[in-house]
Amino acid sequence: MAEPRKESEEYFEVVNQEGEILGLAPRSVCHANPSLIHRVIHVLVFNNAGLLLLQKRALSKDIQPGKWDTSVGGHLAVGETFEAAAYREMEEELSIQDVPVHYLYQYIWRTEVETELVRTFYCSFNGKIFHNRDEIEEVRFWDMDSLLSQVDTDLFTPNLREELQRYVCWKRLNNQSREKE
Repeated sequence: MAEPRKESEEYFEVVNQEGEILGLAPRSVCHANPSLIHRVIHVLVFNNAGLLLLQKRALSKDIQPGKWDTSVGGHLAVGETFEAAAYREMEEELSIQDVPVHYLYQYIWRTEVETELVRTFYCSFNGKIFHNRDEIEEVRFWDMDSLLSQVDTDLFTPNLREELQRYVCWKRLNNQSREKE
């Protein structure tokens, strides 16, 4: 992991399953070695009507191009906190600023090429969305029932499927605990 740094390539902090930083590795290495865990954030952006905003990934993306994905997602910069990354990515991807995010849950996401420690946040936003056209082809609000009935199709990223499954479980558990109070 202690390779000479190439200024042209982005570096990620490699962490253990608890999120403790072990070192640095180039993006290309993290995205090709599932034994190296790196940190990412997801933000689920809902409006007052309860619709979930999704982004359609640009065709130029190296992973899952042209597929619908979480509202906001991104890697943490070296030295950045999860919360700071959530705010930065919301502004960079959707031009959303000064809107509070709320922590939902954290999990490990593994694929054949990478492993991510994902921390997911929620925010409510009803303003105008201006998406970053370099990263995002389009954005759209989805009704949860309609989305859940289609999410197993090839239109959506596998990590969105995982994220929605976790969100539905989180929401169910939260509703059950409120009912007991």
